[in-house]
Amino acid sequence: MKPVTLKGKLYLIPTTLGDMNPDDVLPQTVKRAIDFIDYYIVENEKTARKFIKAIYPEKVQASLKISTLNKHTEITEHNSMITPCLNGVNVGLMSEAGCPGVADPGAAIVKIAHEKGIQVVPLVGPSSILLALMGSGMNGQSFAFNGYLPIDKGEKKSALKNFEKLSHDKNQSQIFIETPYRNNKLLEDFLQALQPNTHLCVATDITLPTEYIKTLRVADWKKTKVELHNRPTIFIIHKF
Repeated sequence: MKPVTLKGKLYLIPTTLGDMNPDDVLPQTVKRAIDFIDYYIVENEKTARKFIKAIYPEKVQASLKISTLNKHTEITEHNSMITPCLNGVNVGLMSEAGCPGVADPGAAIVKIAHEKGIQVVPLVGPSSILLALMGSGMNGQSFAFNGYLPIDKGEKKSALKNFEKLSHDKNQSQIFIETPYRNNKLLEDFLQALQPNTHLCVATDITLPTEYIKTLRVADWKKTKVELHNRPTIFIIHKF
């Protein structure tokens, strides 16, 4: 009888949210995983190698076998990326920043792993979404992550009005992100579209030395100056 090959596991490996010492935000389990994993699925090979070197300098870079998963990756390539697991090899999935699978293309790989009966092992690490919610003072019992708002000005205003109403009707905090170079413009859009007594949290550079987390009513934000250009930022609104 042909021996059955045990499947490898898919490890979801969190990374830092910016250029900082990984030891400040990542547990030793991440370092231990990188020690025994040589196959990786990442968004950007260069930054992934830099992260691996930072967290585990002893790792031989030549031993790494890296597949790239981003918006340019064809869906037909997904299955081949996870094939090593079917042959008994462990694979590490990394996001460009934070937790893989959350606001991240890696979710597609995790879905395939479940379909193929591959064990998924999420490791502990920083999530800008949850850390922002924790620091916001808003509703941690009921919240929704909505990702990006529409680009069109009219559609964006309408969407914000709808999310504001939803927040009030369901007592639910609404969470958003934006491409960092558009952050200042999005803040302006919030202040123009939302009612004066709606609460808005701005959480930027989370876990970094320049971290800034503040929750104010929209009326008070209009009196406050903050520079968000090219700084990774989470926005949360709640109309109580």
